[in-house]
Amino acid sequence: MDIVSEGGTDIGRIRENNEDSFFRDDELGLYVVADGMGGHAGGETASRMAVALLEETVRKALGQPAGADAHRDERGPVRSLEEGFAAATRAIFEAGTRDTALRGMGTTMTAMVRDGDRMHIAHIGDSRAYRFRRGRLEQLTQDHSVVAEQVRAGLLTPEAARTSPYRHVISRVVGIDLAASPDVTTVAIESDDIYLLATDGLTEMLTDEEIGRVIAGTPVALIPALLIGRANEQGGRDNITVVVVTAREGS
Repeated sequence: MDIVSEGGTDIGRIRENNEDSFFRDDELGLYVVADGMGGHAGGETASRMAVALLEETVRKALGQPAGADAHRDERGPVRSLEEGFAAATRAIFEAGTRDTALRGMGTTMTAMVRDGDRMHIAHIGDSRAYRFRRGRLEQLTQDHSVVAEQVRAGLLTPEAARTSPYRHVISRVVGIDLAASPDVTTVAIESDDIYLLATDGLTEMLTDEEIGRVIAGTPVALIPALLIGRANEQGGRDNITVVVVTAREGS
């Protein structure tokens, strides 16, 4: 099965700098988005460090294209994600300890790695992974945020969560809590699946229904730019980053 990706990022209409980072590599089979926090320098630094360290860890661990037939450790791809998140957390925490200008910086991070006919997804924070399959958009990750936890506990409705003053309070962050570990899930890939990774600059501006309509009516190569454009049309209150990954039967 062939896997092809597209991606993009935009500063939005309000922010003075872009604290988001992303990575995509179809040969390696790794796709990542990250949304930094911690001030002008800290947020940019944290997201860049996290993405770079995750890429380095996964590349060293797997060392071959994701679609290769060579035998790999059954837990190798998952372990590489877990180790990459741990390496990013340690490095960001230590950098913040050494430099007062970076103290308290951290980042969300959501990543997928392809493993044959499966996708392993790991995340910390509120950047999301979705799957669009047979006309239906499904969120594959659960936000690590105060309001998301309240929604899951039945204390808050999804509608109220979208306007809660606490919606930006993240409960798990890469680089701040050394004990933080990612949630990991594995899904089977089907032909014509479309996977979407996005920072909250997209999901704060567009509902899942709006995102699904864009995906359904747009060639895959144009989805990131169109989603970013729509988010800016709705106000662009944050940096916006989108990575789209699609699966097609090989010729």
